[in-house]
Amino acid sequence: MGRIAGAAASLALIVSFVGPANASSASPPLRAPQLASIKTFAFAIGSSDLSGNLTQRYAGYSLLIIDGQEATRAQVAELHASGHLVLACLDVGTIEPYRPWYRELKPYRLSYWRRWGEFYAAVNRPGYRLTIVDRIAPRILSKGFDGLFLDNTDMVESHPKERRGMIRLVAALARLVHRRHGLLFTQNGASVLKPILPYLDGWNMEEVSTFYNANRHRYGLLPRKTVQENQQTLRHVRQAGLLVLATGYTASASGEAARVAIANACAAGAIPFVSNIELTRIPTPPPSCG
Repeated sequence: MGRIAGAAASLALIVSFVGPANASSASPPLRAPQLASIKTFAFAIGSSDLSGNLTQRYAGYSLLIIDGQEATRAQVAELHASGHLVLACLDVGTIEPYRPWYRELKPYRLSYWRRWGEFYAAVNRPGYRLTIVDRIAPRILSKGFDGLFLDNTDMVESHPKERRGMIRLVAALARLVHRRHGLLFTQNGASVLKPILPYLDGWNMEEVSTFYNANRHRYGLLPRKTVQENQQTLRHVRQAGLLVLATGYTASASGEAARVAIANACAAGAIPFVSNIELTRIPTPPPSCG
């Protein structure tokens, strides 16, 4: 994990590299034709990612995922004027105490997720879903976003009783977004993705080739077999007509681990992005498949 030195690092990096760079050449058309021109993306939900000159910061990126609550209407307009497609990140699987809608969602808290300081959500309860669909999501979309990027839909892996509610929530948000000719993305949760796949236009997988160990505060490389399985999942989702994204976490933006993460994403037909675990590092130039 972390910045591994010497021969062991070289061997691990070689083992982690899997597949040809042009594996996505026979992919079917995308469900959302407006995504066909997307070649780069930034998962820009970290602290300070909305500060400074956004046009300059995100030069070269075609798709941006930014915080739906923190972004202003003016910032979304600025990014549109620079030619970006902009999605609003909205957490629907957990309840974050620092959000302005926390009081509305507080009655629907489940267990506490200490790693991120938030609560899992009782998605099965109709009141929770109505609050998201009728109040919170429209408030965010009114800023001019091109759609939503839903976070933590995969919470049903650890809370299977919420699965039916999550499917209903994603379906309702798809109707809301698609009525506006917008886009709906989510991430992770490959084992629970199938029921919500028909409602989505895009999907992001984190940690395809690399990972972050929170207990040791170190970055590492995944085993070859795990990388191959992750690549196969990306290919499967791409074959379903979704745009697929791959976010890797590495200690450096330009090191061997970053290079391997980008290459493995491209080999699976995914658009790569590499950052630190806090998602505050925006690489220049943007990672791409060439």
